[in-house]
Amino acid sequence: MKPILVCTKRTTANNLPQFAELHPSFEKTQFFSQQRQMFFWTETELQDLLKPISDHIQEIQNFREQNRGSCLFNHLSAVSESIPALGWVAVSQKPGPYVKEMNDAAIFYTNRVLKDYKEIDKRHVDWVHSYLLIWTEMQSFIKQHHTTGLVWSKTGPVAPTSILDFTSPCPPPPPPPPGPPPVLRDDDGKPQGDSAAAQHSELFAQLNQGVGITKGLKHVKDEQKTHKNPNLKAQASPTTSNTPSPANPSTATVHKRSPLLELEGKKWRVEHFEQKHDLVIEDTELKQVVYVFSCNNTTLQVKGKINSIIVDNCKKLGLVFENTVGIVEIINSNAVQLQVLGTVPTISINKTEGCQVYLSKEALNCDIVSAKSSEMNILIPEGEDDYREFPVPEQFKTVWDGSKLVTEPTEIAG
Repeated sequence: MKPILVCTKRTTANNLPQFAELHPSFEKTQFFSQQRQMFFWTETELQDLLKPISDHIQEIQNFREQNRGSCLFNHLSAVSESIPALGWVAVSQKPGPYVKEMNDAAIFYTNRVLKDYKEIDKRHVDWVHSYLLIWTEMQSFIKQHHTTGLVWSKTGPVAPTSILDFTSPCPPPPPPPPGPPPVLRDDDGKPQGDSAAAQHSELFAQLNQGVGITKGLKHVKDEQKTHKNPNLKAQASPTTSNTPSPANPSTATVHKRSPLLELEGKKWRVEHFEQKHDLVIEDTELKQVVYVFSCNNTTLQVKGKINSIIVDNCKKLGLVFENTVGIVEIINSNAVQLQVLGTVPTISINKTEGCQVYLSKEALNCDIVSAKSSEMNILIPEGEDDYREFPVPEQFKTVWDGSKLVTEPTEIAG
């Protein structure tokens, strides 16, 4: 943690509050892994042990939401999107790929930091390298000691209640136990279906629940074990097993935010609208940008000529705009429809499932860049009021031609 804290102080003080929460989060996760030689069987104690980690993760993500207008928003987003990796202690199988997935989410934003600062301020470049190194080293640690998940001791002593007091110093960690048998692991860690927000909510639910998968187990005392008490074998009736009813899975609390449409400096913020189809942004200027965040089943029209538009974490959004001098970017969204009435130089689609792009005749020469997205279609105007649909390839073939790799769409991808 020391290198990233030093780089953060050198870069700026604006995002230090977020790292003030990051440091204790790592300490509590480290403390949790150090106690693996103990035998935990009280669910309440496990919830108390995991709750501080969940609370710090939430604080870090709230800080990012409260500073969307910051010039360091990409820095804050890199931390906010990857910090749930600390929940690996609650991942029962293959926590390594889970941490890698969170690291990939950070890289999406750190690449933007490098693009903005690599030629003008090396301190930000050092910050990126130091931060990503945290997750790289964590993956190596998990691969070496906890390949299939954190395993509690079956023979160790029961942890005392005082162990939950984080104010007392922790003893030095014991030597790691022998590693588990070699297993095949999938390090791709690609997101499967759910959005990043849904994955974070699921993580908080797991942290608040503890290791709920073992909740039905009971600690067996020595006098109840047949190999230590032969008299139990002579009893006529078998021991009745009381199986507790399954507990209801804990669910993350959903806080509904108030809709927002306002001009903040040179940024139009459109956030948290639902079932709203008459949103219009007028009186725009060339230097202004539009940021659309977390809107569901909503239609927005942007008039005039502006700098750029970003759509982030939206579902069933309809966006109609006239002209931009910069990029129009769709990120972490689902079922988005985009219509260009004038010109746009570049349209970028990232981590999005379902995107329909209606181009105008003036925008036919624009560049369309996509990554980690599916169900994309480009509609080209034909005649006065008709469009012809062209799917964007999703499957590719890569071959070595003797000097370089050549990648092209496969025939079945269209």
